[in-house]
Amino acid sequence: MSEPEPEVAAAAPDAAPEEQLALDVAEFPGGIHGALEAVLMVVDEPVTTPALASALEQPVADVEVALAELEDGYAAQNRGFTLRQVGGGWRMYSRHEYAPVVERFVLDGQQARLTQASLETLAVIAYRQPVSRSRVAAVRGVNVDGVIRTLLTRGLIEEVGQDHESTATLYGTTSYFLERLGLQSLEELPALAPYLPEVDVLDEIAEGGRG
Repeated sequence: MSEPEPEVAAAAPDAAPEEQLALDVAEFPGGIHGALEAVLMVVDEPVTTPALASALEQPVADVEVALAELEDGYAAQNRGFTLRQVGGGWRMYSRHEYAPVVERFVLDGQQARLTQASLETLAVIAYRQPVSRSRVAAVRGVNVDGVIRTLLTRGLIEEVGQDHESTATLYGTTSYFLERLGLQSLEELPALAPYLPEVDVLDEIAEGGRG
């Protein structure tokens, strides 16, 4: 009498088909074009085509075509912004024809008072410079990307180089910063200890966030 053939093990009920794990940009209202716009609106630096293709799980060739279509569409509609390929990556920019209104907005913003978050970030940069964005964030305990952009726009800080180990951008204060505070040099800044308790602890936190 022959032995019964072993039963084939059934597939695990919770195994998800590969196609369910993929991102289908066609399901979004704006398709691949809308998905690209959503990503490009939140980036701080130009993003390469392969990186965009990876995020959208689309072929690089399809993303290249969609980017070109977006760029042409913005130009045809005379939008105030454009999509440009700079430094090997793509990013949204204000169209140069609208430079006067952008300049007026920025200059008007110079008169506005800095927020508490901006003042705290500026203080960290002033006393720790040259310092990277990640180290400033480690000292403050919050994301400082938006505040850094504000301080750069106001002309209070500037890029002063790169960290040799991490290649992170380093920031320092400007001559305009000294002018606004009525100082001749950074040596005239008041001692930090009386205004910022537990400096040693903050330094340890900053060192841990260096990079």
